[in-house]
Amino acid sequence: MQIEAVMRPDPAAQSEFERPMGDDGLFGPGSAVWAVHGDFPSMMIGGISSLLLQMLHPAALSGVWDHSNFRHDMHQRLRRTAKFIGITTHGPTQAANAAIERVRAIHDQVTGVLPDGTPYAANDPALLTWVHVVEARSFLSAYMRYRAPAFRSSRQDAYFAEMAMLARKLGAIDVPETRKDVAAYLYTMRPQLRYDARTRSVASALMDQPATSPAAVPLQRAMLHAGEELLPSWALALHGRTIPIAQRLAVRAGGVGAGGLLRWALA
Repeated sequence: MQIEAVMRPDPAAQSEFERPMGDDGLFGPGSAVWAVHGDFPSMMIGGISSLLLQMLHPAALSGVWDHSNFRHDMHQRLRRTAKFIGITTHGPTQAANAAIERVRAIHDQVTGVLPDGTPYAANDPALLTWVHVVEARSFLSAYMRYRAPAFRSSRQDAYFAEMAMLARKLGAIDVPETRKDVAAYLYTMRPQLRYDARTRSVASALMDQPATSPAAVPLQRAMLHAGEELLPSWALALHGRTIPIAQRLAVRAGGVGAGGLLRWALA
């Protein structure tokens, strides 16, 4: 994860975020989504955690493995994801819906066969639900750990409900809309998850990608470790990792420090 590359603004895309008067976009300033997605450091940490969790699903992993240059050009993928989240969160309604249609069109081209012979498609509604729930869970968890630990339970449920609307626009079905339902959904999905040599390769590409400069190494490592530590314990175990409590405390301290530095840099 090359943080500077993801942070670097795209001047050509700035006009997409200009909302006409009276157009609050898909969510609006008072939404829980605006609150959670408004903190760049926790979104980065949550994004890392989300990718590590998503790749445990064989179909999600195969889509990346067969159709993506993720292993070789990771920061471009992260920038595209960040732009999509940004435009659907803060952009005008027309631009947000256009971005959703572009993603759906891309998903139409992402099909293939799993190593066991099972066909997969990126626009499979159930697979879209998996990707969405993992992303929402990871963003909210990072926000509550590194920005707003006292985020009210009602606002947490509002966040999941608001994000479910976006997931349905992308084609997902049966999307959970509360903390309780998200936890139940993840529990039911666990038997479908796998870790193999391909998972290890993609995870290594994410966690071991070199920083763009020596000065950025400590910040990048802190964010990556914070994202890994944010995983549920069962997902961490699937990745073959355990993090002792003393190390967890050190990782969280590093995440707090990295987040503060990034907020200062962006101010």
